[in-house]
Amino acid sequence: MNTAARTAAVTGAGATTGAGPITGAVHSWDVSTGVDGPGTRFVVFLAGCPLRCRYCQNPDTWRIRPGQRTDLDALWGLVSGFTRFIQVSGGGLTVSGGEPLLQPAFTAALLLRARDAGLHTALDTSGGLGDRAGDALLDATSLVLLDIKSGDPATYRRVTGGELAPTLRFARRLADRGNPMWIRFVLVPGLTDAPANVEAVARQAAALGTVQRVEVLPFHRLGAAKYAALGLRFPLAETPPPSPELLARVRDQFRAHGLTTL
Repeated sequence: MNTAARTAAVTGAGATTGAGPITGAVHSWDVSTGVDGPGTRFVVFLAGCPLRCRYCQNPDTWRIRPGQRTDLDALWGLVSGFTRFIQVSGGGLTVSGGEPLLQPAFTAALLLRARDAGLHTALDTSGGLGDRAGDALLDATSLVLLDIKSGDPATYRRVTGGELAPTLRFARRLADRGNPMWIRFVLVPGLTDAPANVEAVARQAAALGTVQRVEVLPFHRLGAAKYAALGLRFPLAETPPPSPELLARVRDQFRAHGLTTL
């Protein structure tokens, strides 16, 4: 099966190469090193997210707005200018958001294009829409950066406005398929730092079997200006970042379960 046929199979009816250009709502893109997967990454941020995490640093990615539609070929023209540099660094392409699984057809087509170009691929997702990720999309994904935002369902609802169960279901599916994962956990004092909540995430991650590492990400308020620009209130404007002692305690909790933790 050639590349065009595989893209058609992944994206589904109405989004094939024969039915016109493949488009998606792209918020922005960036080139980064060491934060969105291994090596230097070309990171595509897709627009739209069903969650409203209290600590979200990018409220400008929540909604899909007019003018954000981007042609896959045009986007790939940007990526291709970096591919040699990315490959030399041991990096690849990461699809992030927002929530990339809100646009599964475009995400799948982009990951497939990158894989066929010989790039390492990563999907950065909350997993809440994991049921939308077809097997072909996951086959084209080298690494899943899975945000398990809390291990306790009630805390998860308080943090995100959503439900934890779909994320755990997606995590189990990834593990059963053998997909490598990096688990991401944002540490927020007074919100996600309860020992029992952290312990629940650690148990969940340790049970999966394909988790390569856990990233404990300290909360910060650098996105507050975006809320102000959008006329929104930042829910955690008065919350301090975690202390070094709290970070050490939480990382030790993950390590106690045999997990490599950063």
